[in-house]
Amino acid sequence: MKQPGDCTTMRDLRAEIDRLDHDLVRLFAQRAEYIDRAAQIKAEIDLPARIEDRVEEVVQNVRRHAETYGLPPELVEKLWRRLIDWSIAREESRLGPDSLRRG
Repeated sequence: MKQPGDCTTMRDLRAEIDRLDHDLVRLFAQRAEYIDRAAQIKAEIDLPARIEDRVEEVVQNVRRHAETYGLPPELVEKLWRRLIDWSIAREESRLGPDSLRRG
Protein backbone atom coordinates (compact mmCIF):
# COMPACT_ATOMS: atom_id res chain seq x y z
CA MET A 1 0.00 0.00 0.00
CA LYS A 2 1.36 3.37 -1.03
CA GLN A 3 0.37 6.63 0.54
CA PRO A 4 -1.01 9.22 -1.92
CA GLY A 5 2.15 11.30 -1.68
CA ASP A 6 4.26 8.27 -2.55
CA CYS A 7 2.45 7.73 -5.86
CA THR A 8 4.52 9.22 -8.65
CA THR A 9 2.55 8.06 -11.67
CA MET A 10 -1.09 7.72 -12.69
CA ARG A 11 -0.51 3.97 -12.79
CA ASP A 12 0.48 4.05 -9.11
CA LEU A 13 -2.58 6.13 -8.22
CA ARG A 14 -4.96 3.94 -10.20
CA ALA A 15 -3.58 0.79 -8.60
CA GLU A 16 -4.18 2.22 -5.13
CA ILE A 17 -7.67 3.43 -6.03
CA ASP A 18 -8.49 -0.02 -7.44
CA ARG A 19 -7.19 -1.61 -4.23
CA LEU A 20 -9.34 0.69 -2.12
CA ASP A 21 -12.39 0.02 -4.32
CA HIS A 22 -11.87 -3.71 -3.76
CA ASP A 23 -11.71 -3.14 -0.01
CA LEU A 24 -14.82 -0.96 -0.07
CA VAL A 25 -16.82 -3.60 -1.96
CA ARG A 26 -15.64 -6.23 0.52
CA LEU A 27 -16.78 -4.01 3.40
CA PHE A 28 -20.15 -3.35 1.72
CA ALA A 29 -20.61 -7.11 1.34
CA GLN A 30 -19.80 -7.56 5.01
CA ARG A 31 -22.29 -4.80 5.88
CA ALA A 32 -24.92 -6.63 3.81
CA GLU A 33 -24.42 -9.73 5.96
CA TYR A 34 -25.32 -7.64 9.01
CA ILE A 35 -28.34 -6.25 7.16
CA ASP A 36 -29.47 -9.81 6.41
CA ARG A 37 -29.11 -10.73 10.08
CA ALA A 38 -31.04 -7.61 11.08
CA ALA A 39 -33.87 -8.74 8.79
CA GLN A 40 -33.94 -12.12 10.54
CA ILE A 41 -34.08 -10.53 13.98
CA LYS A 42 -36.68 -7.97 12.88
CA ALA A 43 -38.87 -10.78 11.54
CA GLU A 44 -38.68 -12.55 14.91
CA ILE A 45 -39.72 -9.44 16.86
CA ASP A 46 -42.03 -7.98 14.20
CA LEU A 47 -40.11 -4.79 13.44
CA PRO A 48 -40.31 -3.02 10.08
CA ALA A 49 -37.31 -2.69 7.79
CA ARG A 50 -37.37 1.12 8.03
CA ILE A 51 -37.05 2.54 11.51
CA GLU A 52 -36.84 6.27 10.94
CA ASP A 53 -35.09 7.10 14.25
CA ARG A 54 -32.35 4.61 13.38
CA VAL A 55 -32.01 6.00 9.86
CA GLU A 56 -31.37 9.47 11.26
CA GLU A 57 -28.99 8.11 13.89
CA VAL A 58 -26.91 6.41 11.17
CA VAL A 59 -26.89 9.59 9.08
CA GLN A 60 -25.71 11.70 12.02
CA ASN A 61 -22.99 9.14 12.80
CA VAL A 62 -21.61 9.20 9.26
CA ARG A 63 -21.78 12.99 9.11
CA ARG A 64 -19.57 13.10 12.22
CA HIS A 65 -17.18 10.56 10.70
CA ALA A 66 -17.02 12.62 7.51
CA GLU A 67 -16.07 15.72 9.47
CA THR A 68 -13.42 13.76 11.37
CA TYR A 69 -11.80 12.69 8.09
CA GLY A 70 -12.14 16.03 6.32
CA LEU A 71 -14.91 15.00 3.93
CA PRO A 72 -17.99 17.12 3.16
CA PRO A 73 -20.75 15.84 5.47
CA GLU A 74 -23.46 16.70 2.92
CA LEU A 75 -21.87 14.46 0.29
CA VAL A 76 -21.37 11.57 2.70
CA GLU A 77 -24.95 11.94 3.89
CA LYS A 78 -26.23 11.70 0.31
CA LEU A 79 -24.16 8.57 -0.31
CA TRP A 80 -25.29 6.98 2.94
CA ARG A 81 -28.96 7.73 2.39
CA ARG A 82 -28.65 5.77 -0.88
CA LEU A 83 -26.91 2.96 1.02
CA ILE A 84 -29.60 3.02 3.70
CA ASP A 85 -32.37 2.89 1.07
CA TRP A 86 -30.64 -0.07 -0.58
CA SER A 87 -30.26 -1.77 2.82
CA ILE A 88 -33.93 -1.26 3.65
CA ALA A 89 -34.94 -2.64 0.25
CA ARG A 90 -32.74 -5.66 0.94
CA GLU A 91 -34.42 -6.18 4.32
CA GLU A 92 -37.87 -5.77 2.77
CA SER A 93 -37.02 -8.45 0.20
CA ARG A 94 -36.68 -10.81 3.14
CA LEU A 95 -39.40 -9.37 5.40
CA GLY A 96 -41.92 -8.14 2.87
CA PRO A 97 -42.78 -4.45 2.49
CA ASP A 98 -43.29 -2.51 5.73
CA SER A 99 -46.82 -1.65 4.62
CA LEU A 100 -47.72 -5.35 4.81
CA ARG A 101 -46.22 -5.94 8.25
CA ARG A 102 -48.39 -5.70 11.30
CA GLY A 103 -47.49 -3.33 14.05
